[in-house]
Amino acid sequence: MRFLFTASAITLLMASIVSTTASQAVEPFKIRVVDDVSGRGVPLVELTTVNNVRFVTDSAGLVAFDDASLMDQPVFFHVKSHGYEYPADKFGYHGRTIKIVAGGQATLKLKRINIAERVYRMTGGGIYRDSVMLDEPVPIEKPLLNAGVLGSDSVVNAVFQGRLHWFWGDTNLPKYPLGIFDVPGATSALPSDGGLDPAQGVNLEYFVDAEGYAKKTCAMEGKGPTWIDGVTALTDDAGHERLFAHYVKVTQSMVTHARGICEFDPASQAFTQVKLLELEGLHPTGHPVRVVDNGIEYVYFAHPFPYTRVRATIDAYLDPAQYEAYTCLEASDDPKSPNVIRGEDGRPEYAWRQGGLPFNQTLSKALIEQGKLTDDESIFLLHDHDSGDALRAHGGSLAWNEYRQRWVMIALETWGTTLLGEIWYAEAETPVGPWSDAVKIVTHDNYSFYNPKQHPYFDQDGGRFIYFEGTYTHTFTNNPDQTPRYDYNQIMYRLDLADERLGLDAQK
Repeated sequence: MRFLFTASAITLLMASIVSTTASQAVEPFKIRVVDDVSGRGVPLVELTTVNNVRFVTDSAGLVAFDDASLMDQPVFFHVKSHGYEYPADKFGYHGRTIKIVAGGQATLKLKRINIAERVYRMTGGGIYRDSVMLDEPVPIEKPLLNAGVLGSDSVVNAVFQGRLHWFWGDTNLPKYPLGIFDVPGATSALPSDGGLDPAQGVNLEYFVDAEGYAKKTCAMEGKGPTWIDGVTALTDDAGHERLFAHYVKVTQSMVTHARGICEFDPASQAFTQVKLLELEGLHPTGHPVRVVDNGIEYVYFAHPFPYTRVRATIDAYLDPAQYEAYTCLEASDDPKSPNVIRGEDGRPEYAWRQGGLPFNQTLSKALIEQGKLTDDESIFLLHDHDSGDALRAHGGSLAWNEYRQRWVMIALETWGTTLLGEIWYAEAETPVGPWSDAVKIVTHDNYSFYNPKQHPYFDQDGGRFIYFEGTYTHTFTNNPDQTPRYDYNQIMYRLDLADERLGLDAQK
Protein backbone atom coordinates (compact mmCIF):
# COMPACT_ATOMS: atom_id res chain seq x y z
CA MET A 1 0.00 0.00 0.00
CA ARG A 2 1.32 3.41 -0.91
CA PHE A 3 0.69 6.56 1.18
CA LEU A 4 0.50 9.89 -0.52
CA PHE A 5 0.93 13.09 1.48
CA THR A 6 0.09 16.52 0.23
CA ALA A 7 2.28 19.49 1.15
CA SER A 8 -0.40 20.78 3.47
CA ALA A 9 -0.66 17.42 5.23
CA ILE A 10 3.08 17.28 5.79
CA THR A 11 2.97 20.81 7.17
CA LEU A 12 0.22 19.88 9.63
CA LEU A 13 2.11 16.73 10.67
CA MET A 14 5.30 18.66 11.35
CA ALA A 15 3.42 21.28 13.31
CA SER A 16 1.87 18.54 15.42
CA ILE A 17 5.31 17.03 16.15
CA VAL A 18 6.76 20.41 17.12
CA SER A 19 3.73 21.14 19.31
CA THR A 20 4.02 17.77 21.06
CA THR A 21 7.75 18.23 21.67
CA ALA A 22 7.23 21.72 23.01
CA SER A 23 4.50 20.54 25.35
CA GLN A 24 6.94 18.03 26.85
CA ALA A 25 9.47 20.73 27.77
CA VAL A 26 9.36 21.46 31.48
CA GLU A 27 10.56 24.24 33.71
CA PRO A 28 13.59 22.94 35.66
CA PHE A 29 13.45 22.14 39.34
CA LYS A 30 16.09 24.12 41.26
CA ILE A 31 18.35 22.25 43.67
CA ARG A 32 20.75 24.40 45.64
CA VAL A 33 23.58 22.70 47.55
CA VAL A 34 25.21 24.85 50.23
CA ASP A 35 27.90 24.70 52.89
CA ASP A 36 26.04 24.21 56.18
CA VAL A 37 28.22 26.81 57.92
CA SER A 38 28.87 29.54 55.37
CA GLY A 39 25.63 29.07 53.41
CA ARG A 40 27.64 29.45 50.20
CA GLY A 41 26.83 27.26 47.20
CA VAL A 42 29.16 24.28 46.80
CA PRO A 43 30.51 23.51 43.32
CA LEU A 44 31.26 19.97 42.17
CA VAL A 45 28.57 18.12 44.13
CA GLU A 46 27.23 15.02 42.40
CA LEU A 47 23.50 14.25 42.66
CA THR A 48 22.69 10.82 41.22
CA THR A 49 19.23 9.31 40.83
CA VAL A 50 18.26 5.69 41.50
CA ASN A 51 18.57 4.97 37.75
CA ASN A 52 22.09 6.47 37.69
CA VAL A 53 21.33 9.80 36.04
CA ARG A 54 23.98 12.16 37.36
CA PHE A 55 23.81 15.92 37.81
CA VAL A 56 26.75 18.03 39.02
CA THR A 57 26.34 21.41 40.70
CA ASP A 58 27.76 24.42 38.87
CA SER A 59 30.00 27.02 40.48
CA ALA A 60 27.03 28.52 42.34
CA GLY A 61 26.12 25.13 43.82
CA LEU A 62 23.03 24.84 41.59
CA VAL A 63 21.48 21.99 39.63
CA ALA A 64 18.75 22.65 37.07
CA PHE A 65 16.94 19.31 37.20
CA ASP A 66 15.11 18.97 33.90
CA ASP A 67 14.47 15.24 33.51
CA ALA A 68 10.89 15.24 32.21
CA SER A 69 10.49 11.53 33.02
CA LEU A 70 10.87 12.21 36.75
CA MET A 71 8.68 15.29 37.12
CA ASP A 72 5.86 15.10 39.68
CA GLN A 73 7.68 12.24 41.40
CA PRO A 74 9.50 11.79 44.71
CA VAL A 75 13.11 11.30 43.58
CA PHE A 76 15.99 10.06 45.70
CA PHE A 77 19.40 11.66 45.06
CA HIS A 78 22.66 10.11 46.20
CA VAL A 79 24.83 13.07 47.28
CA LYS A 80 28.62 13.09 47.24
CA SER A 81 31.43 15.59 46.86
CA HIS A 82 35.19 15.54 47.51
CA GLY A 83 35.84 16.87 51.00
CA TYR A 84 32.15 17.35 51.85
CA GLU A 85 29.60 15.04 53.45
CA TYR A 86 25.83 14.61 53.43
CA PRO A 87 24.38 12.66 56.40
CA ALA A 88 23.50 9.00 55.90
CA ASP A 89 20.01 7.60 56.45
CA LYS A 90 19.24 4.43 58.43
CA PHE A 91 20.26 2.25 55.47
CA GLY A 92 23.58 4.05 55.03
CA TYR A 93 22.62 6.01 51.94
CA HIS A 94 24.02 9.54 51.82
CA GLY A 95 21.19 11.37 50.13
CA ARG A 96 17.67 12.65 50.24
CA THR A 97 14.27 12.15 48.59
CA ILE A 98 12.85 15.30 47.02
CA LYS A 99 9.38 15.80 45.49
CA ILE A 100 10.15 17.12 42.01
CA VAL A 101 7.68 19.58 40.49
CA ALA A 102 8.26 21.94 37.58
CA GLY A 103 9.51 25.29 38.84
CA GLY A 104 9.99 24.05 42.41
CA GLN A 105 13.13 24.18 44.48
CA ALA A 106 14.96 22.54 47.38
CA THR A 107 18.14 23.16 49.36
CA LEU A 108 20.63 20.55 50.55
CA LYS A 109 23.19 21.36 53.26
CA LEU A 110 26.60 19.69 53.26
CA LYS A 111 29.15 19.44 56.05
CA ARG A 112 32.58 20.57 54.90
CA ILE A 113 35.32 18.10 55.88
CA ASN A 114 38.07 19.93 54.02
CA ILE A 115 39.55 22.88 55.90
CA ALA A 116 39.76 24.83 52.65
CA GLU A 117 36.51 25.82 50.96
CA ARG A 118 35.86 25.10 47.28
CA VAL A 119 34.56 28.32 45.71
CA TYR A 120 34.33 27.99 41.91
CA ARG A 121 35.74 26.58 38.70
CA MET A 122 38.16 28.84 36.82
CA THR A 123 38.20 27.24 33.37
CA GLY A 124 36.13 25.07 31.06
CA GLY A 125 32.61 25.03 29.66
CA GLY A 126 29.40 25.53 31.61
CA ILE A 127 30.94 27.11 34.70
CA TYR A 128 27.51 28.56 35.53
CA ARG A 129 25.41 26.41 33.17
CA ASP A 130 22.69 25.56 35.67
CA SER A 131 22.50 29.12 36.98
CA VAL A 132 21.83 30.35 33.44
CA MET A 133 19.18 27.67 32.90
CA LEU A 134 17.50 28.79 36.12
CA ASP A 135 17.78 32.49 35.22
CA GLU A 136 19.95 33.10 38.30
CA PRO A 137 22.50 35.95 38.39
CA VAL A 138 26.11 35.01 37.62
CA PRO A 139 29.28 36.94 38.53
CA ILE A 140 31.41 36.39 35.40
CA GLU A 141 30.84 37.82 31.93
CA LYS A 142 31.10 34.50 30.05
CA PRO A 143 29.46 31.85 32.25
CA LEU A 144 28.94 29.17 29.56
CA LEU A 145 31.91 29.07 27.17
CA ASN A 146 34.90 31.39 27.01
CA ALA A 147 37.09 31.30 23.87
CA GLY A 148 36.05 27.68 23.29
CA VAL A 149 38.02 26.39 26.28
CA LEU A 150 36.62 23.12 27.65
CA GLY A 151 39.60 22.08 29.75
CA SER A 152 43.05 23.37 30.69
CA ASP A 153 46.05 21.92 32.48
CA SER A 154 48.10 23.68 35.15
CA VAL A 155 48.29 27.47 35.45
CA VAL A 156 51.23 29.86 35.70
CA ASN A 157 50.71 33.60 35.97
CA ALA A 158 52.21 36.97 36.79
CA VAL A 159 51.18 40.59 37.22
CA PHE A 160 52.39 42.43 34.11
CA GLN A 161 51.58 45.97 32.95
CA GLY A 162 48.92 46.31 35.64
CA ARG A 163 46.98 43.16 34.77
CA LEU A 164 47.16 39.52 35.72
CA HIS A 165 48.50 37.43 32.84
CA TRP A 166 47.46 33.76 32.96
CA PHE A 167 48.94 30.89 30.93
CA TRP A 168 47.95 27.23 30.88
CA GLY A 169 49.26 23.91 29.68
CA ASP A 170 47.53 21.60 27.21
CA THR A 171 43.96 22.76 26.55
CA ASN A 172 40.82 21.14 25.11
CA LEU A 173 38.55 22.79 22.51
CA PRO A 174 35.09 21.65 21.36
CA LYS A 175 35.97 21.15 17.68
CA TYR A 176 38.35 18.17 18.05
CA PRO A 177 39.91 16.06 20.84
CA LEU A 178 43.37 17.47 20.04
CA GLY A 179 43.28 21.09 21.20
CA ILE A 180 46.11 23.48 22.07
CA PHE A 181 49.55 22.24 23.13
CA ASP A 182 51.42 25.54 23.00
CA VAL A 183 50.24 27.62 25.94
CA PRO A 184 46.93 29.48 25.66
CA GLY A 185 46.71 32.65 27.74
CA ALA A 186 44.43 35.34 29.09
CA THR A 187 44.43 38.49 31.20
CA SER A 188 42.21 39.78 33.99
CA ALA A 189 41.94 42.92 36.07
CA LEU A 190 43.33 42.85 39.59
CA PRO A 191 40.73 43.07 42.37
CA SER A 192 42.39 46.31 43.42
CA ASP A 193 41.89 47.74 39.93
CA GLY A 194 38.29 46.92 39.01
CA GLY A 195 38.53 43.14 38.95
CA LEU A 196 35.95 40.88 40.55
CA ASP A 197 35.96 40.04 44.24
CA PRO A 198 38.08 36.83 44.21
CA ALA A 199 35.41 35.18 46.33
CA GLN A 200 33.08 35.51 43.33
CA GLY A 201 35.28 34.69 40.35
CA VAL A 202 37.69 35.97 37.71
CA ASN A 203 36.77 37.49 34.34
CA LEU A 204 39.29 35.97 31.95
CA GLU A 205 39.92 37.75 28.65
CA TYR A 206 41.61 35.15 26.45
CA PHE A 207 44.04 35.81 23.65
CA VAL A 208 42.05 34.50 20.68
CA ASP A 209 42.54 33.63 17.01
CA ALA A 210 40.51 34.86 14.04
CA GLU A 211 37.72 32.36 14.86
CA GLY A 212 37.45 33.49 18.46
CA TYR A 213 39.11 30.41 19.96
CA ALA A 214 41.91 30.57 22.52
CA LYS A 215 45.15 30.67 20.56
CA LYS A 216 48.70 29.41 20.97
CA THR A 217 50.96 31.95 22.65
CA CYS A 218 54.19 29.95 22.81
CA ALA A 219 54.65 27.81 19.68
CA MET A 220 58.39 27.20 20.00
CA GLU A 221 60.23 25.19 17.33
CA GLY A 222 60.48 21.44 17.76
CA LYS A 223 58.21 18.44 18.12
CA GLY A 224 55.76 18.05 20.98
CA PRO A 225 54.02 20.41 23.40
CA THR A 226 55.55 23.59 24.75
CA TRP A 227 55.32 24.13 28.50
CA ILE A 228 56.41 27.30 30.29
CA ASP A 229 57.56 27.92 33.83
CA GLY A 230 59.00 30.68 35.99
CA VAL A 231 56.89 33.45 34.42
CA THR A 232 58.47 36.67 35.73
CA ALA A 233 57.94 40.40 35.09
CA LEU A 234 61.19 42.37 35.22
CA THR A 235 62.09 46.02 34.52
CA ASP A 236 64.85 46.97 32.06
CA ASP A 237 67.30 49.88 32.34
CA ALA A 238 64.89 52.17 30.48
CA GLY A 239 62.15 51.52 33.04
CA HIS A 240 60.06 49.28 30.77
CA GLU A 241 58.42 46.23 32.27
CA ARG A 242 58.99 42.99 30.34
CA LEU A 243 57.63 39.47 30.84
CA PHE A 244 59.87 36.40 30.57
CA ALA A 245 59.49 32.66 31.01
CA HIS A 246 61.52 29.48 30.73
CA TYR A 247 60.12 26.90 28.32
CA VAL A 248 60.65 23.23 27.52
CA LYS A 249 59.70 21.06 24.57
CA VAL A 250 58.65 17.54 25.56
CA THR A 251 58.07 14.26 23.78
CA GLN A 252 54.93 12.13 24.12
CA SER A 253 56.71 10.21 26.87
CA MET A 254 57.31 13.54 28.71
CA VAL A 255 61.05 13.60 28.02
CA THR A 256 62.45 17.13 27.66
CA HIS A 257 64.37 17.52 24.39
CA ALA A 258 64.76 21.33 24.27
CA ARG A 259 64.96 24.24 26.72
CA GLY A 260 64.98 27.97 26.34
CA ILE A 261 63.94 31.41 27.57
CA CYS A 262 61.17 33.37 25.88
CA GLU A 263 59.66 36.86 26.17
CA PHE A 264 56.01 37.84 25.86
CA ASP A 265 55.17 40.45 23.23
CA PRO A 266 51.95 42.31 24.19
CA ALA A 267 51.44 43.50 20.60
CA SER A 268 51.33 40.00 19.07
CA GLN A 269 50.06 38.42 22.30
CA ALA A 270 52.67 35.68 21.96
CA PHE A 271 56.07 34.62 23.26
CA THR A 272 59.22 34.81 21.16
CA GLN A 273 62.41 32.89 21.79
CA VAL A 274 65.18 34.88 23.49
CA LYS A 275 67.74 32.17 24.17
CA LEU A 276 68.16 28.44 23.60
CA LEU A 277 69.61 26.68 26.67
CA GLU A 278 71.60 23.52 27.22
CA LEU A 279 69.54 20.58 28.43
CA GLU A 280 71.84 20.01 31.38
CA GLY A 281 72.61 22.56 34.06
CA LEU A 282 70.73 24.47 36.73
CA HIS A 283 67.22 25.33 35.53
CA PRO A 284 64.49 26.96 37.63
CA THR A 285 61.34 25.00 38.35
CA GLY A 286 58.28 26.40 40.05
CA HIS A 287 56.32 29.56 40.72
CA PRO A 288 58.39 32.77 41.15
CA VAL A 289 58.26 34.84 44.32
CA ARG A 290 60.24 38.01 45.10
CA VAL A 291 62.54 37.86 48.14
CA VAL A 292 65.02 40.44 49.48
CA ASP A 293 68.12 38.79 50.95
CA ASN A 294 70.88 40.95 52.43
CA GLY A 295 69.49 43.99 50.64
CA ILE A 296 69.44 42.28 47.22
CA GLU A 297 66.18 41.41 45.46
CA TYR A 298 65.95 37.90 44.07
CA VAL A 299 63.42 35.78 42.25
CA TYR A 300 62.99 32.50 44.12
CA PHE A 301 61.41 29.60 42.22
CA ALA A 302 59.23 27.49 44.53
CA HIS A 303 58.13 23.92 43.73
CA PRO A 304 56.96 24.07 46.52
CA PHE A 305 60.29 24.69 48.26
CA PRO A 306 62.57 27.41 46.83
CA TYR A 307 65.23 25.17 45.31
CA THR A 308 66.66 27.84 42.97
CA ARG A 309 66.93 31.62 42.71
CA VAL A 310 68.39 34.40 40.55
CA ARG A 311 68.82 38.14 40.99
CA ALA A 312 65.72 40.06 39.93
CA THR A 313 67.31 41.64 36.86
CA ILE A 314 66.88 40.87 33.18
CA ASP A 315 70.60 40.24 32.67
CA ALA A 316 70.65 37.71 35.52
CA TYR A 317 67.41 35.99 34.44
CA LEU A 318 68.84 35.45 30.95
CA ASP A 319 72.19 34.10 32.19
CA PRO A 320 72.10 30.43 33.35
CA ALA A 321 75.45 30.90 35.11
CA GLN A 322 73.87 33.31 37.59
CA TYR A 323 71.23 30.89 38.91
CA GLU A 324 71.84 29.50 42.38
CA ALA A 325 70.65 26.40 44.19
CA TYR A 326 70.05 26.27 47.94
CA THR A 327 71.92 23.08 48.68
CA CYS A 328 74.43 21.20 50.80
CA LEU A 329 75.29 18.83 47.95
CA GLU A 330 78.52 18.58 46.00
CA ALA A 331 78.40 18.60 42.22
CA SER A 332 78.62 14.97 41.20
CA ASP A 333 78.86 12.73 38.17
CA ASP A 334 76.14 10.72 39.88
CA PRO A 335 73.39 13.25 40.69
CA LYS A 336 71.28 10.49 42.26
CA SER A 337 73.89 9.91 44.99
CA PRO A 338 75.92 13.08 45.60
CA ASN A 339 78.05 13.75 48.66
CA VAL A 340 76.82 16.05 51.43
CA ILE A 341 78.90 19.12 52.34
CA ARG A 342 79.26 19.22 56.13
CA GLY A 343 80.69 21.82 58.47
CA GLU A 344 83.03 21.39 61.43
CA ASP A 345 80.06 20.54 63.63
CA GLY A 346 79.14 17.70 61.29
CA ARG A 347 75.91 19.33 60.20
CA PRO A 348 75.07 19.82 56.52
CA GLU A 349 76.15 23.25 55.23
CA TYR A 350 73.22 24.67 53.32
CA ALA A 351 73.97 27.75 51.22
CA TRP A 352 73.04 29.41 47.94
CA ARG A 353 75.58 28.09 45.43
CA GLN A 354 75.91 29.06 41.76
CA GLY A 355 75.81 25.94 39.64
CA GLY A 356 74.98 23.91 42.74
CA LEU A 357 73.09 20.64 42.66
CA PRO A 358 69.50 21.47 43.66
CA PHE A 359 67.30 19.34 45.86
CA ASN A 360 63.96 17.87 44.98
CA GLN A 361 61.70 15.57 46.95
CA THR A 362 62.87 12.44 45.14
CA LEU A 363 66.52 13.27 45.82
CA SER A 364 65.83 14.13 49.47
CA LYS A 365 64.11 10.80 50.00
CA ALA A 366 66.93 8.91 48.25
CA LEU A 367 69.65 10.56 50.35
CA ILE A 368 67.82 9.70 53.57
CA GLU A 369 67.46 6.08 52.41
CA GLN A 370 71.18 6.01 51.47
CA GLY A 371 72.07 7.25 54.96
CA LYS A 372 73.73 10.43 53.63
CA LEU A 373 71.14 12.61 55.35
CA THR A 374 69.02 12.02 58.41
CA ASP A 375 65.38 12.95 58.46
CA ASP A 376 66.00 16.03 60.62
CA GLU A 377 68.88 17.20 58.39
CA SER A 378 66.71 17.56 55.30
CA ILE A 379 65.27 21.07 55.42
CA PHE A 380 63.14 20.38 52.33
CA LEU A 381 60.81 17.99 54.07
CA LEU A 382 57.34 18.36 55.57
CA HIS A 383 55.77 16.33 58.35
CA ASP A 384 52.14 15.63 59.12
CA HIS A 385 51.13 17.79 62.11
CA ASP A 386 48.98 14.98 63.55
CA SER A 387 51.01 11.83 62.92
CA GLY A 388 54.54 13.19 62.54
CA ASP A 389 54.97 11.14 59.37
CA ALA A 390 57.13 12.58 56.60
CA LEU A 391 55.28 13.95 53.57
CA ARG A 392 56.59 13.82 50.04
CA ALA A 393 55.76 17.20 48.50
CA HIS A 394 55.56 17.17 44.70
CA GLY A 395 54.60 20.73 43.74
CA GLY A 396 53.06 23.91 45.06
CA SER A 397 53.81 27.55 45.66
CA LEU A 398 55.12 29.98 48.26
CA ALA A 399 54.03 33.48 49.34
CA TRP A 400 54.52 36.00 52.13
CA ASN A 401 51.43 36.35 54.30
CA GLU A 402 50.75 39.57 56.21
CA TYR A 403 48.19 38.01 58.54
CA ARG A 404 50.56 35.29 59.72
CA GLN A 405 53.73 37.39 59.27
CA ARG A 406 55.26 34.26 57.82
CA TRP A 407 55.99 32.59 54.53
CA VAL A 408 53.14 30.22 53.76
CA MET A 409 53.21 27.20 51.50
CA ILE A 410 50.49 25.36 49.62
CA ALA A 411 51.91 21.95 48.75
CA LEU A 412 50.77 18.84 46.90
CA GLU A 413 51.53 15.47 48.47
CA THR A 414 52.63 12.49 46.38
CA TRP A 415 51.30 9.07 47.40
CA GLY A 416 48.94 10.35 50.07
CA THR A 417 45.35 9.16 50.42
CA THR A 418 45.37 9.46 46.63
CA LEU A 419 48.38 9.65 44.31
CA LEU A 420 48.11 13.38 43.57
CA GLY A 421 44.98 14.59 45.33
CA GLU A 422 46.03 15.86 48.78
CA ILE A 423 46.88 19.52 49.51
CA TRP A 424 48.73 20.69 52.63
CA TYR A 425 49.46 23.99 54.35
CA ALA A 426 52.73 24.89 56.11
CA GLU A 427 54.58 28.05 57.14
CA ALA A 428 58.06 29.29 58.03
CA GLU A 429 59.85 32.44 59.13
CA THR A 430 62.17 32.34 56.09
CA PRO A 431 61.60 31.02 52.55
CA VAL A 432 64.06 28.17 53.16
CA GLY A 433 62.59 27.16 56.52
CA PRO A 434 62.64 25.62 58.96
CA TRP A 435 59.12 24.61 57.99
CA SER A 436 56.32 23.93 60.45
CA ASP A 437 54.46 20.65 60.53
CA ALA A 438 51.95 20.62 57.69
CA VAL A 439 48.15 20.38 57.94
CA LYS A 440 46.02 18.73 55.26
CA ILE A 441 43.48 21.23 53.89
CA VAL A 442 42.03 19.49 50.80
CA THR A 443 41.48 15.83 49.96
CA HIS A 444 40.04 13.98 46.97
CA ASP A 445 38.51 10.53 46.60
CA ASN A 446 40.56 8.76 43.90
CA TYR A 447 40.96 11.93 41.87
CA SER A 448 43.97 14.15 41.13
CA PHE A 449 44.31 17.79 42.11
CA TYR A 450 47.84 18.72 41.17
CA ASN A 451 50.13 21.74 40.67
CA PRO A 452 48.40 24.03 43.20
CA LYS A 453 49.09 27.75 42.76
CA GLN A 454 48.46 30.34 45.48
CA HIS A 455 47.33 33.82 44.40
CA PRO A 456 48.64 36.35 46.98
CA TYR A 457 47.16 39.32 45.06
CA PHE A 458 43.74 37.84 45.99
CA ASP A 459 44.45 37.88 49.75
CA GLN A 460 41.61 39.38 51.81
CA ASP A 461 41.24 40.77 55.33
CA GLY A 462 44.94 41.44 55.66
CA GLY A 463 45.86 37.98 54.42
CA ARG A 464 43.50 36.04 56.67
CA PHE A 465 41.81 34.58 53.58
CA ILE A 466 44.08 33.17 50.88
CA TYR A 467 43.17 31.68 47.51
CA PHE A 468 44.72 28.87 45.52
CA GLU A 469 43.76 26.74 42.53
CA GLY A 470 44.82 23.41 41.06
CA THR A 471 44.14 21.00 38.21
CA TYR A 472 41.23 18.65 38.87
CA THR A 473 41.51 15.52 36.71
CA HIS A 474 41.14 11.74 36.76
CA THR A 475 44.63 11.52 35.17
CA PHE A 476 47.21 9.57 37.25
CA THR A 477 44.50 7.56 39.00
CA ASN A 478 42.85 4.22 38.28
CA ASN A 479 39.52 6.03 38.13
CA PRO A 480 37.89 5.77 34.66
CA ASP A 481 35.08 8.14 35.66
CA GLN A 482 35.56 11.71 34.46
CA THR A 483 33.38 14.32 36.18
CA PRO A 484 31.35 16.04 33.43
CA ARG A 485 32.54 19.60 32.67
CA TYR A 486 34.91 19.67 35.66
CA ASP A 487 37.51 17.12 34.61
CA TYR A 488 40.83 18.57 33.43
CA ASN A 489 40.07 22.06 34.68
CA GLN A 490 41.18 24.56 37.30
CA ILE A 491 39.24 24.83 40.57
CA MET A 492 39.69 27.66 43.08
CA TYR A 493 39.76 27.18 46.85
CA ARG A 494 39.75 29.64 49.73
CA LEU A 495 41.47 29.04 53.07
CA ASP A 496 40.71 30.90 56.29
CA LEU A 497 43.96 31.11 58.24
CA ALA A 498 41.94 31.76 61.40
CA ASP A 499 40.33 28.32 61.14
CA GLU A 500 41.05 26.57 64.45
CA ARG A 501 41.60 23.25 62.68
CA LEU A 502 44.89 24.61 61.31
CA GLY A 503 46.21 24.82 64.88
CA LEU A 504 48.13 28.02 64.11
CA ASP A 505 47.33 30.23 67.11
CA ALA A 506 50.36 29.17 69.10
CA GLN A 507 52.60 29.71 66.08
CA LYS A 508 51.55 33.27 65.26
